[in-house]
Amino acid sequence: MTISKQAAQLSRWQRVITHTKEQKTQALAQLSEAELVERAKTDAEAFGVLYERHVDAIFNYVYYRTSDRTVAEDLTARTFYNALNKISSYVQRGAPFTSWLYRIAHNLTANWHRDQKRWKISSLNDAFEGIHRSSAPTPQAEVERRESVAILMDVIAELPDDRQQLLLLKYVENMSNAEISRVMGRTEGAVKSLYHRTLIALRRKLKMKGFSLE
Repeated sequence: MTISKQAAQLSRWQRVITHTKEQKTQALAQLSEAELVERAKTDAEAFGVLYERHVDAIFNYVYYRTSDRTVAEDLTARTFYNALNKISSYVQRGAPFTSWLYRIAHNLTANWHRDQKRWKISSLNDAFEGIHRSSAPTPQAEVERRESVAILMDVIAELPDDRQQLLLLKYVENMSNAEISRVMGRTEGAVKSLYHRTLIALRRKLKMKGFSLE
């Protein structure tokens, strides 16, 4: 066989392989989450589909707790690396797969903060809109709004770890109380109670600083 024929044959094989992989990926994408998780225990490509589905949410969660994109990328990668190593022993008990991922990410982030000996949360401007804003902002109003958000962030940073996690899941990830309960490993009633106490504490601290939270 001439070199040109060998090259043509190789090209055809590569196209077939690529097409086969694309078909498999499409087939995996049609599986339910539970089916995909079971498949991922023995199939790396299935885990890759899970990664694509959830990587953005995990990155956002970590980023809001570290305020550092590079750190968030590293901890997100470590979250999925740990998940891949442990998925063979993962047991589905009714909670969504993401609950397990969030717990891994939470633990890694908490360890990072302990190592750094600091706790800093990035702006939750879009999540907390209770601090009053002007309907027709002026430069002065914008300055005041930024100061208000900064104060809110300082107050949140003073909260215990579980309350910070609750606020992030509720306002950044837009989770329901039922979803939060699965991530945090608490009953839905306990989450509601914690949220109520957290809001009371926030309002009290903000009032002392001359601000209100709706």
